[in-house]
Amino acid sequence: MKEIDGKTKVLGVIGNPIEHTLSPVIHNSLCRILGINAVYVPIHVENNIGSAVKGLCAAKVAGLNITVPYKQEVMENLVEIDPLAQRIGAVNTLVPHEGGYKGYNTDMPGLKRALESKGISLAGRKAIVIGAGGASRAVCIMLMDNGVDEIYLLNRSLDKAQAIAAEIPCVKALGLDEYDKIPFYNADEKNSRYIMFQCTSLGLKPGDKLAIEDDAFYRLADYGYDLIYNPANTPFINKLKSMNISCDNGLSMLLYQGLIAFEYWFDIKISQEVSQKVYDILRRKLYGDNIVLVGYMGSGKTSVGKELSEKYNMNFVDTDEYIVKTQAKSINKIFEESGEAGFRKIESDSIASLSGLCNTVISTGGGAVISSENREMLKKLGRVVYLKADTETIFNRVRHDDQRPLLKSESEEELKNRIENMLSVRRAYYETAAHKVVVTDNRAILDIVEEIAEELSE
Repeated sequence: MKEIDGKTKVLGVIGNPIEHTLSPVIHNSLCRILGINAVYVPIHVENNIGSAVKGLCAAKVAGLNITVPYKQEVMENLVEIDPLAQRIGAVNTLVPHEGGYKGYNTDMPGLKRALESKGISLAGRKAIVIGAGGASRAVCIMLMDNGVDEIYLLNRSLDKAQAIAAEIPCVKALGLDEYDKIPFYNADEKNSRYIMFQCTSLGLKPGDKLAIEDDAFYRLADYGYDLIYNPANTPFINKLKSMNISCDNGLSMLLYQGLIAFEYWFDIKISQEVSQKVYDILRRKLYGDNIVLVGYMGSGKTSVGKELSEKYNMNFVDTDEYIVKTQAKSINKIFEESGEAGFRKIESDSIASLSGLCNTVISTGGGAVISSENREMLKKLGRVVYLKADTETIFNRVRHDDQRPLLKSESEEELKNRIENMLSVRRAYYETAAHKVVVTDNRAILDIVEEIAEELSE
């Protein structure tokens, strides 16, 4: 985002409460990435949404989002409402229009685009929707509009599901205990799988359970989507993951509804590349940033990384172990078959594939920083810490290790020289890649972890 000046456009989101909204992360990131001179701010409105909208319009605010509790009430204060928003009965985006604002609903188009980003096509498919609240009704409308010809709507209170079914022809209402009436229940027919949506509040609170426990029910799905995005792993998401069924949470819907609003405000189309950048920023803001450890072989990356991950309840990935797992062969074997150049290509591809991680400690291979492309990817991946060790320390740690192909030597003297020569070349790469340098010589792992933690807290 450029420096705010007299030409800076103002955007915002109205709600109550509004303090914890993630919308500024989305829109201010877009302004910065796209070079647009605008700023997006949360706007707390205690009551009288009509006066707030009128005042903001008079102040030439260039675009607004609307969140709870005003998505319905704001509709009375608009000069025009998009037909989809009218059908859904809720507005979440205001675009300047002659004499005021025009209202749109980008939530459901956002969900559709989130599905498309995963290669999920809706036309001709069948769906299962759990829950019969306002969100479920909106999902059913979106599914019907996009060619889903059969929707099974399950809810504890059957009358609520029946009310939606009476309005939307392709919806069939069932009670939660009637899921065995869904065609192909408990049948192993891949062509009869459904797209499944979890639209209840179950999962928002610790201790929440699934609306339906039966594994046979979830085997009806070949893809599942939970509208909840915090926490990231709800009981629904955990169930599908345990059964190796593709699934996503509502963070992608949050992203794309914001992107579509931004497209309305500035009359642009946001690329998938920019969308992914903003999604990665959003994930890390909500779920936690990554710590990337770089350094020469034997500098302590794996030991320090595991301790960091345990201390701060983070995930842990060792890129060498990741390569061994994905390639189904040892590092030594890869070097034998493809040489160092072949290994480096695999290493770069592996680092690129980790771009979606968050709240993870990532321990890299000793040569991961040689490539300038890798150094840039690592910086984007998270906070990069260079664990620095001298030749003697490294020699003592790796002298008996026969699993590192670049350290194979005929004698200890040759090994020490090899380490020193490689270090002299790589030190500048490590320092260029790093946000923080931590010396590990003659230090306990816990001391190193504490120094890294202090840096991150600052």
